[in-house]
Amino acid sequence: MANLRPMLLIGLIVLSYMIWIEWQKDYGPQPTPATTSTNPVPDTLAVPGSVDNSAPANGDLPALDAGSATVKQADTQQQASAHDTQPQAALSSDGELLIVTTDVLKVGIDLTGGTVVSAKLLNYPVDLKVPEIKVDLFSRSGPDMFIAQSGLLSRAAAPNHTSTYRSSSMRYTLNQNMDELRVPLTWDDGSGILVTKTFIFKRGHYDISVRHTLTNDSNETWSGSRYDQLQRSIPPNQDDGGYTNPGRYSFVGIGFYSPDEKLEKIKFDKVASTPYQRSFSGGWLAMVQHYFFAAWIPPAEQTDSYSTQVYSPTGFPRYIARAVSPPVDVSVGSSHEFESRLYVGPKLQDKLEDVAPGLGYTVTYGIFTIFSKPIYWLLSKIHAVVNNWGWAILLLTVFIKLAFFKLTEAQYRSMARMRKLQPRIEQLKERYGGDRQRMSQAMMELYKTEKVNPLGGCLPILVQIPIFIALYWVLIESVELRQAPFILWIHNLTARDPYFILPVLNASFMMMTQRLTPTAGMDPMQRKIMQFMPIGFSFLFAFFPAGLVLYWATNAGLSLAQQWYITRKIEADGK
Repeated sequence: MANLRPMLLIGLIVLSYMIWIEWQKDYGPQPTPATTSTNPVPDTLAVPGSVDNSAPANGDLPALDAGSATVKQADTQQQASAHDTQPQAALSSDGELLIVTTDVLKVGIDLTGGTVVSAKLLNYPVDLKVPEIKVDLFSRSGPDMFIAQSGLLSRAAAPNHTSTYRSSSMRYTLNQNMDELRVPLTWDDGSGILVTKTFIFKRGHYDISVRHTLTNDSNETWSGSRYDQLQRSIPPNQDDGGYTNPGRYSFVGIGFYSPDEKLEKIKFDKVASTPYQRSFSGGWLAMVQHYFFAAWIPPAEQTDSYSTQVYSPTGFPRYIARAVSPPVDVSVGSSHEFESRLYVGPKLQDKLEDVAPGLGYTVTYGIFTIFSKPIYWLLSKIHAVVNNWGWAILLLTVFIKLAFFKLTEAQYRSMARMRKLQPRIEQLKERYGGDRQRMSQAMMELYKTEKVNPLGGCLPILVQIPIFIALYWVLIESVELRQAPFILWIHNLTARDPYFILPVLNASFMMMTQRLTPTAGMDPMQRKIMQFMPIGFSFLFAFFPAGLVLYWATNAGLSLAQQWYITRKIEADGK
């Protein structure tokens, strides 16, 4: 049957696309770390007792003139001499971290530099089977090393991320009667420059305000800048609690946002060959990964200089994304406050734009964004009513089915009429035998006479393909659906069905639909492919997120019911 050939082709395209995705997860190209550094520093500058004993003290500091209009890479020795008045301490041992606990975060701050080296997201377990182990976005060492650093730059005395701060307490907790928690760290090297670095946490917020309050009690004007930077190693491939390696296709790398260029994404392996250098206001920098990210957000009215750097203290590269503020002068006897914000948390799509303009760009659906964003928007609106993502997917399927009801009705009416024509098509097949050309011509004349469109079944399938793939990306990219339960045996919509009930149900619907589909005129090879498709899709769906199979199985069930009703009505009416 002519109208089945496009359907077979479309089905095979979808099947091939999904198989390619699964194959890439296991056998696709893996990122290879670069081994060169754009800022090599002699090992003789290493600081004994640091996390990496061969790490130079100042190799990951920005240039002293980085806050000017033109970003330049300063000579390492110049940086060292400019900061030799600062105590060059190493990161503290694990037991010396300052711990801050809020309702959504448990943050570990190293007193060396006031560096954030741990950020546990209290509402996000790594695995549902071990809910007490939370996602920690940061790590102070190892292959997944990821930290947030900040400090001041000056040729005079100034604390940077290698300087030692003091704190009156090593434990801070946001109590139930508190909406805000301030954590002050102090620095004083005896030069008359006093700095208080204050972390400000708010209830329910993942963004942390970081303020450097500098008081100049020295004998001369102080001039300097604030800098913020994220530093990390190449992150390993990890399973974030979804199905097998769900973030395999998520963007992992550096992002710079500016009002004119929007989000500029840079993969880690491109940093060494093409360093980033731009100055603009109203922007931010981020390091993005599957479901979560960290970002430094300077004041919107301030023109900061943004740049990247590869830093290899041990031969293995670390990647740095940095923002440096314009220099300011602080006269004798006065104070100045430098401020920025550190976001460390999930990609909550409904809240990111309230944190900073453009932060929603960290949620990336790839080339299917044009479909995925509207689908997520509708899905979230339904979820706000039913408060369950599984029921939201079911209702979304119903709404989509209703939206294309007339289109699919025309398809099923055409197929029902073709089903009634099967005896006449068999007669044509007997009459023309192996003469395929005359057989096709006779069939086309028959379709024209009976007003049957042989391609009527293709358009609804074509409509479903982008919706299906867009929903796939919504399921694997939306942290809102991460580990979301449904009912009964489905405890995680982003993981595969543990008992394969949904794939089997979908295959059953497909097989029953085939019985209503006319196959007269189809050659044996096409018939075998049609018979294989439910089995092939069943095996494929066994490894896909349960939420995606729930959508496809629900759609298949609704389509079966609609087709059965229309076919029965046409056969009964004789029209």
